[in-house]
Amino acid sequence: MPKKKYEVNLTDEERTRLQKIVTTGKSSANEIQRAKILLSTDDTRIPKLRVVGVAEKCDSNTTTVQRVRKLYHERGVDAAIKRKKRESPPVAPKITGDVEAHIVALACSKPPEGFARWSLTLLANKAVELGYIDEISYVSVRTVLKKHSLSPI
Repeated sequence: MPKKKYEVNLTDEERTRLQKIVTTGKSSANEIQRAKILLSTDDTRIPKLRVVGVAEKCDSNTTTVQRVRKLYHERGVDAAIKRKKRESPPVAPKITGDVEAHIVALACSKPPEGFARWSLTLLANKAVELGYIDEISYVSVRTVLKKHSLSPI
């Protein structure tokens, strides 16, 4: 029988922690399932189960079982159970507080000559023309004004 590539040897402390996660049910379903997988693949327990047996017992997939074992072996219990934190935030918002303030001030100002009031398109075009932002849609202008309980005058 070939030697396992990623062995799972849980300490007593880790085992009790994982059993608490499984029995209390206060964690996410993913965490509970991964804790069950780790408990089932523990090499100190007898009888030892193969990957397929663990997958069937935990209502999981063999790939998931192998991935959890690998994560435990490489980075420990926390990495195997919890989701990986995002390294970089999603795309930064284009409309910052400074741009919002300029748009609100523009909406409260006198409309351009020849117009009775500001339209959303006029506000968007003027904000780009004045260099407050590179590009903005009238829908985004509407969102900014709605957020501040305003409407074009």
